[in-house]
Amino acid sequence: MDAVLSIFNAANVPLNYEEIGMGKSYYDKGFGNGMTPDAMQSIERNGILFKGPMETPKGKGVKSINVTARKVWSTYANRRHFRTIDGVDTVYSKAGIPIDITIVRENIEDTYGGIEHMLSNDVALSRRFITRQGCEQVIRFAFEMAKKEGFKKVSCGHKANIMKLTDGLFLEVFYEIAKEYPQIEADDVIVDALCMKLVQYPQDFEVVVLTNLQGDIVSDLCAGLVGGLGFAPSTNVGDNISIFEAVHGTAPDIAGKNIANPTSLLMSGIMMLRHLGLLKEARSIEGALLYTIESGVHTGDFGDRNSPSVDTTAFANAIIDNIGKLPSKAKIRATEDRSAFHLPVKPKQQRVMKGNPSSIEIEGIDLFFTSELLAEEIAQQLAAILPSDLDLVSLTNRGTVVWPNGSVYTECSTGYAVRIKGVGKTKSEWWDLTNTLSSVINISSTEFLNVIDGQRAYSVGQGK
Repeated sequence: MDAVLSIFNAANVPLNYEEIGMGKSYYDKGFGNGMTPDAMQSIERNGILFKGPMETPKGKGVKSINVTARKVWSTYANRRHFRTIDGVDTVYSKAGIPIDITIVRENIEDTYGGIEHMLSNDVALSRRFITRQGCEQVIRFAFEMAKKEGFKKVSCGHKANIMKLTDGLFLEVFYEIAKEYPQIEADDVIVDALCMKLVQYPQDFEVVVLTNLQGDIVSDLCAGLVGGLGFAPSTNVGDNISIFEAVHGTAPDIAGKNIANPTSLLMSGIMMLRHLGLLKEARSIEGALLYTIESGVHTGDFGDRNSPSVDTTAFANAIIDNIGKLPSKAKIRATEDRSAFHLPVKPKQQRVMKGNPSSIEIEGIDLFFTSELLAEEIAQQLAAILPSDLDLVSLTNRGTVVWPNGSVYTECSTGYAVRIKGVGKTKSEWWDLTNTLSSVINISSTEFLNVIDGQRAYSVGQGK
C-alpha cells in the first residue's frame, strides 16, 4: 500500500486519505467485526475503501473481515479483471493467445453467508441463500459494464444441472435480464465445463458472471492464466459504497521484507481512480505500470529469471520514473467518464428488497434429524405415530433416498431427512406434528414444502 500511494502522489492524484485500522489486530482487541466504530464511520462517510490484504484469525466463530466488509456495505458485484501483460510470461503469451477476461462475481449471498450448524458430532450443515433480487443486482451490473466498456459477450457460469433451484434461479434471472441487452451476446456454461474451456480457449470469453463461491474459484483460475494473483485486481461495487482491493490475500512469510509485488493492488487502485472519474490519472499510471513491466523491470515473483529482480520500493520508483510513458504493445482500454460519483447519502433505515407478490401453499414438511438406526427402523417408528391423513413419503441421507426402495449399497451417515406430505394443513399444524415426531427422532431443523404460484418449490431426493 505504501508503494501504491507513493505512485499516486507522484502522479498528482488529487485525493486525500483517512487511514483506518481493520483486521486481525482489531479482532484481538475485542472488536468482533474486525474494525472500530470510527473506521466504520469513515468508510460510510467517504463511500470508498481502498483496502490492503487483511488477515482473519484462524479458528471457529471468527468471520472474515474481507467478507464482512463486502456484505455490511452491500457491495453486491465483485469485478475481477485478468489480462495478458507484456513482460509477464505465461504459456498463453508464449503461444500468442491474448487474454482479456472480466469475472463478475456475486458478492453477498451463496455459502458466503457462513451460516453453518453441527447437527451432530458427525454431521455439518451449510445453508446457501440465493435471492432473485441479489441475482438481478449482479447480473444487471455485468451487462451494464459490458455495454459501457464495449464488451460483446456475457457468459453465465452455473451449476443449475445439479442445484436446480438456487443456481436455477441465477440462470433464469440471467436470461431475463439478457433480453434487455440485445446488442450483447449471452450464453451459459456449466461451471466445471467453464473451467476446462477457460484453460483450453480463454480467448473465447469476455465477461463471465457467476455466483459467489463459483466466482471466487473461477477468478483464481483466471489469475493463473495471466501470471498469478500478483496480477489480479478487483473492485467490490455497491450502490453507495465500493471497496477496491487486490484479489490475493496476506503473505505473512514476506511481510516487512520489501519484496512484495504491488501490481495487483496498484491495478485495483487504477480501477478506483476510474470509478472516481479520475481518468487522466488512471491512464497515466496504468501506462507507466505497463511500460515498466514491458521494459523488463520485475519483482522476484515474475519476469526474466536471467535478469535481477528489484524490491517493492525500487519497482514503485521505476513506475514513478516512467509516468507519462506508454507501452509499445499493450492497449489501455478507454473507459467512459464516471465522474458522477457522489458521496453516500445515508438512508433513514435499512432497505428491504421486496419481491413480487406470490401465492404460497404448504403441502408438506422436511424434518432433518440425526439417528444411528437403519432407515427401515426409523420409518416403522414414524409410521406408528403419524396421523392417518399424512403420508410418509421418503427418508433421505445426504440427499439420497434410502427409504422406500433404497439400495443396500447406499452408505448412510447419521444425518437423515424425512419428508411428510398432507393436504390442507396450516403452518401451525405442521409445527404441532414436528413436536409429536420429536418424541421418536432427534430433529435438528425443518423446511416447509412450498408450492409457489402453482409450481413445486423444493427439490426431490436423489433417486426418487
